[in-house]
Amino acid sequence: MTGIPVVLGPTAVGKSRVAFDLALTLGREIVVVDSRQVYRRLEIATNKPFPQERARVRYHGLDLADPEDGFNVHLYVEAVAPLLASRPVVVEGGSNLYVDALMDGLTLAGVPPNGARRAELEELSTTGLAATLEALDPAADVDLANRRRLIRAIEVLEVAGPPLAALRKREKPAWEAIRIGLELPRDELAARIAERCRRQLERGLVEETRQALEAGVAAASQALSGTGYAEAVAFIQGRISEPELPELMTRNNRRLAKRQLTWLRRDTRITWFSASPDPVPAILSYLETNP
Repeated sequence: MTGIPVVLGPTAVGKSRVAFDLALTLGREIVVVDSRQVYRRLEIATNKPFPQERARVRYHGLDLADPEDGFNVHLYVEAVAPLLASRPVVVEGGSNLYVDALMDGLTLAGVPPNGARRAELEELSTTGLAATLEALDPAADVDLANRRRLIRAIEVLEVAGPPLAALRKREKPAWEAIRIGLELPRDELAARIAERCRRQLERGLVEETRQALEAGVAAASQALSGTGYAEAVAFIQGRISEPELPELMTRNNRRLAKRQLTWLRRDTRITWFSASPDPVPAILSYLETNP
């Protein structure tokens, strides 16, 4: 098999277990492509692999930055892309933007529009937009009188990171991806999401979040903006009650899963497998015939 298996699917569908089993069977390492697992000391809501899993399979893409610091897709690709060319791996998808950037080459088009952020930027003057862009990327080559292009450049840079010039170059990677999608009926996926949220709270999600805040991680930081941590922050700050916490986590994770599936369904290169029962035998058979 010359291609790289890339395991994709909505949150809680079982990507981590399938990637682990594939890596064990194929004698490969795992590259986790997740915008939250890059942060050190945040283990529970990011769903990082357990120590016993890391003892059996070598993982990459984890713990690349302190949660007090910013991180973006450009930094991730720079850190991880060399691994794909140097060793046999299985890619475990998590953040679809990061997956596409790593497997297809980082591009401007890979950053989806953000209506809420655009509305905020529209409130700025053209001079204010130009100053915002310069703070993000002083070398950005953008018409400073064109508000539409200024807003789009800021929108992209806030997600992908500078330099903007690198994002305009679509460099075809040296590897081929074999995209494997995992799916479940809606009610079964919803049940898995609810169970995962319950386990995260039992493992100490609120305390982990509290420790991050006490260590100086801002409540509004990128590291604590993901599902799980955002709701835990709201609970710690007294904005939601204890009974509301698991309900809000579950609802927001279901919404996340829906957005992820909408993104993935547009990619006709994905071959889909049912995540239940065990999909690994069928996936291994597929990989044998699609090298």
